[in-house]
Amino acid sequence: MTERIENIRREFTEELSRVSSDSELEQVRIKYLARNGLIGALFDDLRSLPAAEKPAVGKMLNDLKRQAQQAFDDKRSTLEQSRGSREPAPDLTLPGRPRPTGTKHPLTQTMDEIKRIFAGMGFSVAIGPEIETDYNNFEALNFPKDHPARDMQDTFFISKNVLLRTHTSPVQIRTMQRQKPPVREIMPGRVYRNEAVSARSLVSFHQIEGLYVDRGVTFSDLKGTLVAFARQFYSIDVKYKFRPTFFPFTEPSADMYISCFLCAGGGCRMCKFAGWLEILGSGMVHPHVLQNVGYDTEKYTGFAFGMGIERIASLRYGIDDLRMFYDNDVRFLRQF
Repeated sequence: MTERIENIRREFTEELSRVSSDSELEQVRIKYLARNGLIGALFDDLRSLPAAEKPAVGKMLNDLKRQAQQAFDDKRSTLEQSRGSREPAPDLTLPGRPRPTGTKHPLTQTMDEIKRIFAGMGFSVAIGPEIETDYNNFEALNFPKDHPARDMQDTFFISKNVLLRTHTSPVQIRTMQRQKPPVREIMPGRVYRNEAVSARSLVSFHQIEGLYVDRGVTFSDLKGTLVAFARQFYSIDVKYKFRPTFFPFTEPSADMYISCFLCAGGGCRMCKFAGWLEILGSGMVHPHVLQNVGYDTEKYTGFAFGMGIERIASLRYGIDDLRMFYDNDVRFLRQF
């Protein structure tokens, strides 16, 4: 009996090692582990043994059944793992799968194009900090502490004399403080104003300003520069006009308008049925500003201008809600 047990153990191990499929594994199970299999038959024969031999032989049979079942389970797990890791070979004749690629945000695209246009006219780029002093943001730009023009802008103050800049004009002050004329710079960047968020106003938005200071700079130079910009950015046939306005840091000051390119001046919702769109503010640098940075106002004059990137982009693409630029809606962004 002992010899039969060892023979069956050896045969089971050899056959199980040769198994390479589920069907072969099932045949081994039926042959050895099924109720009527070879191991089951050994338990039937155990009854005919003398009582003195039954305990030892029974222990051998139980060990054989347990070890055979464990070996069978391990083999089945191995086959399942090898079947799961087997992937079909790729079809090399199929075309490659396109990978979606991102694009620049429409505000970034707009700012880059504006910078390219002014770079072609000889302007370089200057940047400055978003946290500014009250002096650079207001006082040096001809906003005295009690001047009512400060009420034009609602400001986030960090401390009494430190704030989040409300425009990029402080970069003009910083540039002129460290550089003698001629100065020909544009200043792009993010600005902050404590305003209610709506379709036409945001707490944080972008501006780009320009400054040109040298001997003999006139308002005609300002108009020529801005008209050249409008014709490159919008259309060579764009109509334009300047309307007097007020800014503390320029005198005289003017807003620039272009004919509405959506309705060709006929009147629509975008231009509020006026036929004209305001695109920027501008003017000759106020003599007080030049004096505050140590420039000789008898020798030098200059002009400055500024525009909101969100407004420029919304006018160009016909977007009537500025909040859409910041909603991160992929359906909106994919259009650009």
